[in-house]
Amino acid sequence: MTVKSFQILGRMKPSEKDPEPKVYRMKLFAKNDVCAKSKFWYFISKLRRVKKANGQILTCHELHEKNTRVVKNYGVWLRYESRTGTHNMYKEYRELSMNSAIQAVYNDLAGRNRARPRGIQIIRTVEVKPASCKRNNVTQFHDSKIKFPLVHRVPLVEKKFKSTFKANRPSTFY
Repeated sequence: MTVKSFQILGRMKPSEKDPEPKVYRMKLFAKNDVCAKSKFWYFISKLRRVKKANGQILTCHELHEKNTRVVKNYGVWLRYESRTGTHNMYKEYRELSMNSAIQAVYNDLAGRNRARPRGIQIIRTVEVKPASCKRNNVTQFHDSKIKFPLVHRVPLVEKKFKSTFKANRPSTFY
């Protein structure tokens, strides 16, 4: 499941009592616009006295990030349903885009907490500056002199010297 971000504007249907109802804007993460609209009605009915029968969606746009070539830190506040109850959580991820960070949230919660995607509610997302990061799994990559050594590499052999079986093992440690 690939996650996309949507911005949805909705309101109550105009009536004689309220000809210009208040417009509500919500940023949601879903796999398509149909699921995003469904999530919008779910959350707006919890927050305000608006439901699909007496409301209308004005716009539904997919949001795209400008620069997805630079690694950024993302903070995510979320709530999820487990087998024992509801839990609130703050997590940090280091990803190229907000959508990939939210995808990592779903994968992480599925692996660590066995949370289903329908039981996860993203409350707030923010791009975090490196100085403000709290979690060790993110701050360990903030060192400017970080190195990723390549150990135990198999040397590349020319085609004419290559054979299926060798008398001795190759030296892979440098």
